[in-house]
Amino acid sequence: MTVVPYSINYREVWDEFVKTSKNGTFLIQRGFMDYHANRFLDCSVLILDGSGIMDEERSALQDVDSVKAVFPANWVEEEHCVYSHQGLTYGGLIVREDVTQKEMLQMMQLIFLYYENYLRAVRIVYKPIPYIYSAYPSGEDLYALFRAGGQLSRRLVSTVVDQRHPLRIRTLRLRQSRKAVDHGFYIDRMIEGEWDTLAEYWALLEHVLKTYHNSKPVHTLEEMQLLMGRFPKDIRLYLVRSDEKIVAGTVVFESKQVAHVQYIASGEEGRQFGALDLLFRHLINERYKQMEYIDFGTSNEHGGYVLNEGLIFQKEGFGGRAVCYDTYEVRLNHNILLQMSGDKMDEVAERIKYLDLKSITHTYQPELTDAIRDVVERGWFLLGEENKAFEKDFSAYVGTRHCVAVGNGLEALLLILSAYKHIGQWKDGDEVIVPSNTYIATILAVSHAGLKPVLVEPSMDSYLIDPLRLQSALTPRTRAILPVHLYGRVCNMDAINSFAKEHGLKVVDDVAQAHGAMYRGKRAGSLCDASAFSFYPGKNLGALGDAGCITTDDEQLASLVRMMANYGSNVKYVNEVKGYNSRMDEIQAAVLRVKLPQLDEENERRRQIAQIYDREIKNPLIIKPNIPADIREHVFHVYAVRCPDRNKLQAYLSEKGVQTMIHYPIPPHRQAAYKEWNEDSYPISERIHREELSLPVSHQLTDDEILRIIKALNEFVLEV
Repeated sequence: MTVVPYSINYREVWDEFVKTSKNGTFLIQRGFMDYHANRFLDCSVLILDGSGIMDEERSALQDVDSVKAVFPANWVEEEHCVYSHQGLTYGGLIVREDVTQKEMLQMMQLIFLYYENYLRAVRIVYKPIPYIYSAYPSGEDLYALFRAGGQLSRRLVSTVVDQRHPLRIRTLRLRQSRKAVDHGFYIDRMIEGEWDTLAEYWALLEHVLKTYHNSKPVHTLEEMQLLMGRFPKDIRLYLVRSDEKIVAGTVVFESKQVAHVQYIASGEEGRQFGALDLLFRHLINERYKQMEYIDFGTSNEHGGYVLNEGLIFQKEGFGGRAVCYDTYEVRLNHNILLQMSGDKMDEVAERIKYLDLKSITHTYQPELTDAIRDVVERGWFLLGEENKAFEKDFSAYVGTRHCVAVGNGLEALLLILSAYKHIGQWKDGDEVIVPSNTYIATILAVSHAGLKPVLVEPSMDSYLIDPLRLQSALTPRTRAILPVHLYGRVCNMDAINSFAKEHGLKVVDDVAQAHGAMYRGKRAGSLCDASAFSFYPGKNLGALGDAGCITTDDEQLASLVRMMANYGSNVKYVNEVKGYNSRMDEIQAAVLRVKLPQLDEENERRRQIAQIYDREIKNPLIIKPNIPADIREHVFHVYAVRCPDRNKLQAYLSEKGVQTMIHYPIPPHRQAAYKEWNEDSYPISERIHREELSLPVSHQLTDDEILRIIKALNEFVLEV
């Protein structure tokens, strides 16, 4: 089994699973849960059977059949605590009907270890779903909580009417119902979208709660309107009226077999003449006669410790039974968790992330926080001293005369091409040769500049653009070559520059993945006419958001790019060209200045890890990348292996506790954005994209983690 964090890409699979699960209700569906997203940090997970996960880049599941369970949960950072699920009346593990007690134990064990490892959680607050909501009542999760050392921390008691085995309604309640009818009360229901009625009732509810209970509804009127708009068939408002005036009412959440009554309120007239007795009798004897249970809810006054005796007496008078809503707290003890199911779980407990950005960021403290604080205190956030200082530092590091900080890597390429188009009088539709094996941002920059990308296949030896194929892509309209130093390895720039010089072409390279790489004694970023960098957080030199820059020795180009990036303006409100808004903010510049001095050391560690992989991975099913003769030409932003069945390898490694990525699952010419290319054939790129899998290669990996990854790879087999 595999734990997979919930993302919006899984929304349909999640909801489909909940509808057919053993104990799910619409309250666990994402449309209801996501309403609470502004209140809580969702950390929900899905449990897969191990074969249902596709590549993480696409973050998609094959089908709902691969899901064994879902766990709705929220994370509170300051408490180091996971709650299941704060935004709901209850939470707990939602499972398939055929789940066994052993599987429940294993799933709860996986989930608890996952939160301990990934979130560094110290406790979990767990609210099991009461038996009335389960089609097959059981205590499997309670046993798992016991095995984890869980303790009962809170108990609320609800009053539930069992519609299958109803008790007699007390005479007093019947008498009060008749009294209400004699007084002229009648039952009504809010029509879908009748928001004035909801507002009138909500005013009564708020008045009653404030006057008698010194409290207020959990939901505001606007929130309840939003929920009822999303779930018009599942959330209903029943009312008691007198002379067109609302005197009492309740909101009912309808699930598969339970009607859950919430927000009960009765005004003075309603209290005096039995309005709620009339309403409850209607719900039990008429409206929800076919339901299995009607749950009249808990008393939450003073945390549930003080009972609203009048309301409880009234509900019990309709034949209600007590049902407990319990809350358990699990203090996460690693040794106890490992023994929960009796299975050895060491590998799962020590799960290896592909890239732990949170941990990496912590290594730059307190300098990072100090630098950000300085920017905030200065109060200058764009085009300030930090930008100037970073441009000076980075141009010196790369070895160019100029560096211009911009918003991100795509815009860096776009600005260079647009500037050269302006300087060189290029026309719309002029061509730029680009590799067919790259991230789509490279090609998007060409298109957005009004130029035509011409794709060239890579060499299978390096996965980089093949200089021997440039001639076949050359036409009278070719204006530039755009090589990409993919995965962190520098292209054959001598051959590319020589070809460009021979044919009068510009060379603009994409250095987004090759920060700090060396080639013939020079750094990437100083090897051609102009270079574009991305400082996306996951890069070798990463910001804390989007950022990028261009480097060049061309003064005219640098000046024009700087102007174009600032709305085409050098002087405020004076716009000389049709520019863009692409500026690195001062905080990102400050962050990059803190991290830049460590780049070479971190790149060297990546090279060491790559060499260990290259030496120790022996499995013939794993095709390792070729390491250049001068290893300084590669900074291993990605360590890209290939496998004939990449998806099985990824699922297998995930089961072994090793997170991987795919760069990239769909080649650019097969993307819907370039549907005009969809029928074109680039077999080398297609094979790379079909087989590529990226192993963890972060400079923070320990030697033990590296050996575990290698061991797992060497033990991988494919059944034919």
